[in-house]
Amino acid sequence: MNALDEDDLIIALEKALPEIAEGHEAAATTWQPHDWVPWADGRNFAFLGGEDWDPSQATLSEEARAGTLALLLTKDNLPGYHRVLAKYFPAFSDWRQLVGVWTAEDNRHAIVLRDYLVVRRAIDVVDAEERRRIHVTKGYRQTPEQVAEIGPLDVLALMAVHENQCVHFIKRLSATVTDDVYLQILAKIANDDRVQAETFGAFLHAATVADQDSTVLAIDRALARDEPIGHDVDDFEAEWALISDYENPETKAAIAKALADAIKLDSIDGLGEQAQAARTRILEIAGN
Repeated sequence: MNALDEDDLIIALEKALPEIAEGHEAAATTWQPHDWVPWADGRNFAFLGGEDWDPSQATLSEEARAGTLALLLTKDNLPGYHRVLAKYFPAFSDWRQLVGVWTAEDNRHAIVLRDYLVVRRAIDVVDAEERRRIHVTKGYRQTPEQVAEIGPLDVLALMAVHENQCVHFIKRLSATVTDDVYLQILAKIANDDRVQAETFGAFLHAATVADQDSTVLAIDRALARDEPIGHDVDDFEAEWALISDYENPETKAAIAKALADAIKLDSIDGLGEQAQAARTRILEIAGN
């Protein structure tokens, strides 16, 4: 089967859009960020006559702080991820059911994390804000070279990998957290990410019907890219040393298996030589 051009591929994927959007709506859970913030613990900072943050107020261990910053800044960087998605799946079209819904759901993650951290004074809020400004300005895959190398299937595969990464990252981070409120917040975020991972996986499965070789190759490329949560944060060496093993061979295997299962890779036949080699690599990572 010849590879479809980008326009034909997106048209083919649009046929699956209503069913996948309906499935996502049924699986997703609605929750309000403000419900999970302990507002009664909040107080003014010096600008409004209160007290600015002091290191003695920190409530997280160094590892929990590093993991929290990595997760927060990744969620803060939503505009960069949105731009990558909207490159091929514009939010002003029917694709708002993917791009718009994903953006709205993911945005509440940064909202609840930052509100919780500020109210609890769990970390240095000035440092977190400066890092946010730098990281969001930098963006995600915003250089011409980075954008040029990815097509629509690459975008879907990258996002499927990314959402699965977030789920596993939060599991590791949660093991370092003792505050029950924060643990519940992390559980809410992880559940959203799990549902979104399944949604992107469903689109990849639909893509195998249209162009199975290109889909398998895109998943292979996405898995080969070394982009763990927090890897792209500037001036993060000390923090990264504490969390660099959050993505390891075990988590990479779990992510590869999730994508292989999503597209039923074991049952795909008739792949070309390059796609067959990619299939073998994916299954080897997944431990199959």
